[in-house]
Amino acid sequence: MPSSNSLPTHHLDTFHKERHRTSSNVIFGYNNLPVQHQIPGFELYPTEGMIPDYGPAKSTFYRVGIILQGNLHMQLGLEHFDIGPSSLTFSIPGQVHSKSNASPDIFGYYILFDSTFLEGLLPHVHMSAEFPFYDYAGSQLLNCNEQEINEIVNFIGKIDTELKADHSGKLTAIKMYVYLLLLTAKRSYERQSPVNNVPATTHMVTLFYKLVSQHFLQYRQVSDYARMLHVTPNHLNRVVKSTTNRTASDAIQEMLVQEAKVLLQNTSLSISEIAYQLDFSEPAAFNHFFRKTTGGTPLQYRSII
Repeated sequence: MPSSNSLPTHHLDTFHKERHRTSSNVIFGYNNLPVQHQIPGFELYPTEGMIPDYGPAKSTFYRVGIILQGNLHMQLGLEHFDIGPSSLTFSIPGQVHSKSNASPDIFGYYILFDSTFLEGLLPHVHMSAEFPFYDYAGSQLLNCNEQEINEIVNFIGKIDTELKADHSGKLTAIKMYVYLLLLTAKRSYERQSPVNNVPATTHMVTLFYKLVSQHFLQYRQVSDYARMLHVTPNHLNRVVKSTTNRTASDAIQEMLVQEAKVLLQNTSLSISEIAYQLDFSEPAAFNHFFRKTTGGTPLQYRSII
């Protein structure tokens, strides 16, 4: 099976031109920040200049989005989220994601940082263990109360102040504010857990979606996920079908077609090379799969993006 490590991703050093347009009259975070004030492995942006629709895409860094006003739609793997004010969203390196339908009044911030950024601040910081929203099994949408969102905005302001200055301990201070922001989010997460008493079938579908989002490049059969969930394939199929009106196989195919779109958008690989990278027996099989799933050929999709 193909390795996810070989797949195209967006890096911090190219994110700015791919996903954000700097406005000349907005001076906040990395918007119009002189190079000498920038620090490696970290970026902060306001939503002004944010490209409203993109994806599917991948990135090599962690992300936290803070929405204070307006709304947008976000897809993380197979999960869809309608995001409104006082919301936090999180994405994990290597996770397929997309964004759409941002309202004209959208306002907030987002932080991007490399996996090694918090190293040295605290011993043995493991992101998925420390922060449940950076684990595929956790919820990646969080609705905060007024006190929590105010604390988070306060940390954003302190980070921006540090970025603009050249004080001693600047890097450590920014790392500490990022950690405190994530800690506030973690406490909010814990306060709301369990978020609600969802039906057992809905919970199983959510777990199934999360497993597919994490493992679809290695496991393509419904039986693989049924084994992980300790149920029979027939039971898993019945639950997914009754809850979503789609089959379990449909979910696996959706993730695979998202991955194909990432490759078509972000690489110069030929259609044949993509077919083999995604472990299809031959290019014709990949073309048939893509046309059946999307209604068009891989070449047609590449020509319109």
